[in-house]
Amino acid sequence: MISREYKLKIKDLPPEERPRERLSKYGPKTLSNAELLALILGNGSKKECVLELSRKLLKENTIKTLSRKRVNALKSNLGIGEAKACQIIACFELGRRLAAFKEQTNPTINNAKDITKIFMPELYSLKKEHFKTIFLDSRQKVIKDETIFIGSLNASIVHPREIFQAALEEGAAGIILLHNHPSGNPDPSEEDIEITKQLVKAGEILGIEVLDHIIIANKRYFSFKEKGIIS
Repeated sequence: MISREYKLKIKDLPPEERPRERLSKYGPKTLSNAELLALILGNGSKKECVLELSRKLLKENTIKTLSRKRVNALKSNLGIGEAKACQIIACFELGRRLAAFKEQTNPTINNAKDITKIFMPELYSLKKEHFKTIFLDSRQKVIKDETIFIGSLNASIVHPREIFQAALEEGAAGIILLHNHPSGNPDPSEEDIEITKQLVKAGEILGIEVLDHIIIANKRYFSFKEKGIIS
């Protein structure tokens, strides 16, 4: 059935084999990735039906690499129009937002895993380093999170005054530092370690504790607290 459906237009398939009808009757888990993508795209081109187009997209990309494509890359590299490119990007963005959805307005942070559950979906696939600070009250409830710096793949330059000025404005009792490594390796660089030491010292002077520094990469994380670098 699978090999035949890609040679036919959807309207030529028997009703029970059409993706939309199958999803409606049996649920989305019964559909292949190509069929799900075909439902998102809606229609194909003059040269190929939507199922053939979806199969081509997934032959040239994994779900992960496709989810990271920009509009221009989808248009130029894969030869699809702007409307379809935007539909694909919107679909994956909704998925990321669902994964990062916070039921609790002000969650309590007890350990690094609490942080990674919230922020890993947002950070792990980014192509540039994003340095965030999470501001906590005296009971370790999140007051706010803020992206302090967006850098290159190789370095992040973070000034203590930027972080602690924001912490003072928010009335934070403690902060957690958080950034991603686009390289896929969560181990800290010498620069990461040096920046952390500077921020811990600055926090001690101001009475705002740096509770942890967490690095996220490729769905893994490194916690300075867990490794004993921050006491």
